[in-house]
Amino acid sequence: MSRPIIMLLAAAAGCAPAGTTTTTNPAPAASMAATTVTAAELRRDLTVFAADSMRGRETGTNDAVRAAQFIAARLALLGVTPAGDSGYYQRVPLTSVGIAKTSTVSIATPAGVTTLNVGGDVIPLTTTGVGAQNPKLSAEADLVFASYGIAGDNVIKRDDFAGLDMAGKAVVVINDAPPGADSTAVARLSGQMGLQARLARLIGSPNRPAAIILVLTGTKGDDLFYQAGSSLLRAVTARDTSRMVPDAERQFPLILLARVTPGTPLLPADWPTNDKSGPLAGRRLSARVNVVREQITGYNVVGMVRGSTHAGTYVAYGAHLDHVGVSEPVNGDSIYNGADDDGSGSMAVLALARTYAQGPRPARSVLFVWHAGEEKGLLGSQWFTDHPTVPLDSIIAHLNADMIGRNHPDTVYIVGPAAAPKGQSKALGSIVDSVNTASSRPFVFNRVWDSPSHPERIYFRSDHYMYARKGIPIVFFTTGLHPDYHKPSDDVSKIDFDKMARITELLRKTGWVVANRESRPK
Repeated sequence: MSRPIIMLLAAAAGCAPAGTTTTTNPAPAASMAATTVTAAELRRDLTVFAADSMRGRETGTNDAVRAAQFIAARLALLGVTPAGDSGYYQRVPLTSVGIAKTSTVSIATPAGVTTLNVGGDVIPLTTTGVGAQNPKLSAEADLVFASYGIAGDNVIKRDDFAGLDMAGKAVVVINDAPPGADSTAVARLSGQMGLQARLARLIGSPNRPAAIILVLTGTKGDDLFYQAGSSLLRAVTARDTSRMVPDAERQFPLILLARVTPGTPLLPADWPTNDKSGPLAGRRLSARVNVVREQITGYNVVGMVRGSTHAGTYVAYGAHLDHVGVSEPVNGDSIYNGADDDGSGSMAVLALARTYAQGPRPARSVLFVWHAGEEKGLLGSQWFTDHPTVPLDSIIAHLNADMIGRNHPDTVYIVGPAAAPKGQSKALGSIVDSVNTASSRPFVFNRVWDSPSHPERIYFRSDHYMYARKGIPIVFFTTGLHPDYHKPSDDVSKIDFDKMARITELLRKTGWVVANRESRPK
């Protein structure tokens, strides 16, 4: 599941349904594909797909290519029909955006100059995506401290900007809640929610700074900093052949994420005892970020099983084959295996391809898509839905599996029936409900994330969203976030394979019902 670090800035810059419910009884068991999904096959395949040898499957690396090759080779053995633009592969044109080693960030103080390590102490934001406003890549400015960057908060009544001259300055702000804040305020003021709110406030200020330095503190600070590394230091966007925008034409201030290090010149010497806003006298930022761009190709993997009577229409299953690669070691482990995210969904869809290829065929065709670049901003699913290898209006439903192997054995999050616009997914959601109710051991559906306004924005954070924006009914199946999310500890040993098999069976039976209906689920 995507952690949308790069998209935060675009969202910050911009901060600125009814329908008929259709209840469908599931098809009798005897009419479904006779073969079922087993925990043993899921364990066998995921053990390979999420092994250290895959090195985290990061988009733009040979590791992601090998992950795509693994899936394509299995599809060929199963006799699944290729449905990409090059056999099983659909080429996805991308641009990698890296930070050159010549980039420098330093702070001059009365005691001398402190050089900050780019990637270790600070991480610059260099892009917000093709066509969006971009931050500057250089700045020379005096430092001012804006404490926790709180103003106009009805719960925490303080104004960290009162009397603070930010114009043309490098503003340092803590991305956390002040001491004494309750859990609700901490959730609102820290993490990604805090980043977005502070960026929106500072970028939109008429007292615009030359640079913004967001210092990540608190229990989640280092985690967020290191997790941002793969997104920001090794950013990938949709193919961009436009000229490199010179600094003079960039509209946003320089933006740096920073972590707290001993003796850092970014904070007052007596912080956190003293958290009062004000100038950091005698301290001046000097930063120059050099960007390296390269045109690369990612690969979606696409296969199909043709239907028996309505072969020109499709039920689509989806997952994403990428994860975040190799990054900062945690407890000596630097490979972010992504067993749950989204090895679990990828291997579930592979098992589904086997059941449809080996069992009786439904009336409609079944499409299987493993998307590239989900972790970089839903890039593979955006490309597929903008450049489909089958007519887009022939896809009658999309069932997305992303992180389906963890947490309570009987609980699944369902997203889409309420979140998708104009009620376009309500009928499909009713089919999922009916199939689940008819199961011998039904899941309890948690619908808390089934809203476009939920603070976690889960509806926008996985590949189903790119199908929903095209008007295709979608349902997203996930078992939710956990402490190993986007960490090296997201390992195969922590997967509940019995639960994963049950969810895959729910996906199989739901797809079978939809593929055999006379009408689309609208």
